[in-house]
Amino acid sequence: MATTADFRNGLCIEYNNGLYTIVEFQHVKPGKGAAFVRTKLKNIETGKVVENTFNSGVKVTTARIERRPHQFLYQDDMGYHFMDSNTFEQVQLQADLVENADLMKEGQEVEIIYHAETEKPLNMEMPPFIEATVTYTEPGLKGDTATNATKPAELESGATIQVPLFINQDEKIKVDTRTRSYVERVK
Repeated sequence: MATTADFRNGLCIEYNNGLYTIVEFQHVKPGKGAAFVRTKLKNIETGKVVENTFNSGVKVTTARIERRPHQFLYQDDMGYHFMDSNTFEQVQLQADLVENADLMKEGQEVEIIYHAETEKPLNMEMPPFIEATVTYTEPGLKGDTATNATKPAELESGATIQVPLFINQDEKIKVDTRTRSYVERVK
């Protein structure tokens, strides 16, 4: 058990029969009335973000979660298969637990989030940035636009993202997996 004084970003709590992590919180002490804590909570299983207000001092149940490093092996009709980097055991996850699956390539390092008490895998998270090679994109012409223009580019994993016009085929780029956006070229 914890109180609102123990809130911090990343804390996992049980709320509305689900597991949520605190993305953002703010302690508010109005001039009149009781203090409260305004929070943004992210559901670990679905990724949905909800806002909630807790009265100051209210007790919440915390949940222990563990992040374990895994390596993506392959995908088939049964789901996605990963290997634990420490124990070398294989884990299979259903497609709904895997975010941005089209950005993953074989051998990709990821983290799988487990509920510590039940050992149940809850979610899979990719690193914030990955490096990928552009396998196909249309050539960009100089002078096509006056401002930031983008074009679609297909990556080696099969995903399609928007890149600037100066990016060509067979170039390595850095991709933000949270927003699925181009960051920079990789030398």
